[in-house]
Amino acid sequence: MSDARQRAIIKVFRKFSNSLGPDTLDFLEQILDAHEIQDNDVESSIETLAKEYNKQDGKLDQHATMKVSIEVLQKVYETLQDQGLTQEEAEVLDPESHLHFINAFEMPSWHWSIERGTFEKAANPPTVSGTADSRVLAVRDRLNVIKQCVLRNEHFAPSTLPSRDRDRLVTLRSTKQLLGRAGERFLLLGMLAWSKEGKLILEDADGSVELDFSLLDEPGEGLFTEGCFSLVEGEYTDESKLEIIAIGQPPCESRQTARSIYGHIDFLGKASTSLLDDQKLAVRVREELSELHFFFLSDVWLDHPYTLSGIQKMLDNCVENDFIPKVIVLCGNFTSKSITHGNARDIQRYQDNFDALANLIATYTSITRITHFVFVPGPLDLTLNSTLPRQTILPSMLSRVKSKIPKVHLGSNPCRMKFFDQEIVIYREDCMTKMLRNVVGVGVKPDVNSDDLKRFLVQTILDQAHLSPLTINIQPTLSEYDHSLRLYPLPTALVLADKYDRYKITYTGCHVFNPGSFVGSSFVFSTYKPAEINSEEW
Repeated sequence: MSDARQRAIIKVFRKFSNSLGPDTLDFLEQILDAHEIQDNDVESSIETLAKEYNKQDGKLDQHATMKVSIEVLQKVYETLQDQGLTQEEAEVLDPESHLHFINAFEMPSWHWSIERGTFEKAANPPTVSGTADSRVLAVRDRLNVIKQCVLRNEHFAPSTLPSRDRDRLVTLRSTKQLLGRAGERFLLLGMLAWSKEGKLILEDADGSVELDFSLLDEPGEGLFTEGCFSLVEGEYTDESKLEIIAIGQPPCESRQTARSIYGHIDFLGKASTSLLDDQKLAVRVREELSELHFFFLSDVWLDHPYTLSGIQKMLDNCVENDFIPKVIVLCGNFTSKSITHGNARDIQRYQDNFDALANLIATYTSITRITHFVFVPGPLDLTLNSTLPRQTILPSMLSRVKSKIPKVHLGSNPCRMKFFDQEIVIYREDCMTKMLRNVVGVGVKPDVNSDDLKRFLVQTILDQAHLSPLTINIQPTLSEYDHSLRLYPLPTALVLADKYDRYKITYTGCHVFNPGSFVGSSFVFSTYKPAEINSEEW
């Protein structure tokens, strides 16, 4: 076998922190020869084996060394051979059995292990109180998740093969490497923050450096907020400052790439599936469930006099056109004004509004037999906490909703849906306003139009791999549940329910959309079609 094919095999297993012995390498070469795998298909074929191997290996001993066992690999190969277009393929797809709703407080906690170079499950269950150590760990996890993506990016990761492109690779440095090297240029990855002296600094795991933006004409695309991680290039000066010549968002890694490496990790707690299984299911969803839809509504103000009539009109159209959605997600705010500090009368009115909604929906039996209803709280709704992630709306407020509608789910904010191979994240927050209010450095150019701002917002949140790339003094979070705000691996779709203008943008394969405010915008909402991984505005 050619050296190129061997290097391709080693490269794939190295992504999983696996090492191959001579016997194992020979065995893999024999498999490729037996199936007459072409050179351009070697990596994808070996990746399937590597993925399935790591799932088995993790079951045997999670903390074992990562040298590949040829015995386990042979069993994996035999299992894959036995698979095919069997009974599972012949069965009719059942959307109900592949539809899961995951609250933020149910997600397993995975932290980045620097020692192992991969994710490691937390030893203890998370608590809402948190500790000083957990707050530090949450920020370090954000940095390490982004950093491993940056180092794997083609512009940063040197190939093991001789290449003329090596001279064009960029070397990432640490703040501790700046000392005594004034006049030299550096590229750093760190978090933008304010020092105690009120200076804008860049912090990484080793220290911090003051930033000087006086020479920067304009930043890269995105919103650079206090608390976001940025790639900063500049010259270190005698005054112990970094004169910025360029600043940009870290590169975003596609869902497929992340899943090819960490597909054996069950981030959602609903059992992990292999890439091969995902690809098969995706094809069948496109072919067999092409007419299945999800509805997403935001700012469903139940205290507004026209809201229930708007919902009634929407449900009437569904029945008349035989267009029954599989899921209807209703996002807050469910009230037009805050009642957190309201009196008993306001709270009773809040519950009465939900009761009226329940009575209305219950009359559409053809819909309630099929459709799942999900309630996601907004910033003004009654929950047990105001920090992120937010608990569900108080169950006592929706007692009639749960008694009259059979398929009701009280979602946290954020919450997630798993549908076959797809992961959909639902987040209700006024992101645009909050992000723009906390931009630091050079700020946003005054001539930037609305479409650019929407693109910058989406790009920033996905590049940061986090729903709230802000410091905790701006947006308090439950540090031990910070993993529930993480967007890694990238979801299939992200619903950024915001009072800002509606939009839909696909970035690095992730479809992001804002359904807009249901009340005040002529009862607008968005539909999502899993078969096309696309949304439509209604």
